Amino acid sequence: MCVAWVLTVHLLPPWQALGSLCSPWAAPRVGPLPLAPAMVRISKPKTFQAYLDDCHRRYSCAHCRAHLANHDDLISKSFQGSQGRAYLFNSVVNVGCGPAEERVLLTGLHAVADIHCENCKTTLGWKYEQAFESSQKYKEGKYIIELNHMIKDNGWD
Repeated sequence: MCVAWVLTVHLLPPWQALGSLCSPWAAPRVGPLPLAPAMVRISKPKTFQAYLDDCHRRYSCAHCRAHLANHDDLISKSFQGSQGRAYLFNSVVNVGCGPAEERVLLTGLHAVADIHCENCKTTLGWKYEQAFESSQKYKEGKYIIELNHMIKDNGWD
């Protein structure tokens, strides 16, 4: 995740900064003239999206087109999400994780964390944090993305 801080300095024009001092009818002041004040604004950090390689087939968010995963990271197409079919991926990009919680899924008890698109904040699926049955341990650290939240992008011809 890249974080960029932007520092913007705005100088006021002399007639706004010095106010009535620029007016020929202003009363005389005692002491040095004030310098033109600088207004400094620091914007919030901006999170930049990760972009996947253009030469590979990839999946993107169906709602905002942010890149999500390379086809090479697809493990299985035979998963069931809460809203229909889902795919299991080894790794994904541009997603954020919520807190982990225990859920009873079709294959037993798992600790999972919902994942959402960092760009549009749509919930996409979940990440397997822990599997409690030995036959399900291969899912730990892997990601489920539901089909209705992603589209095929680039190189699928």
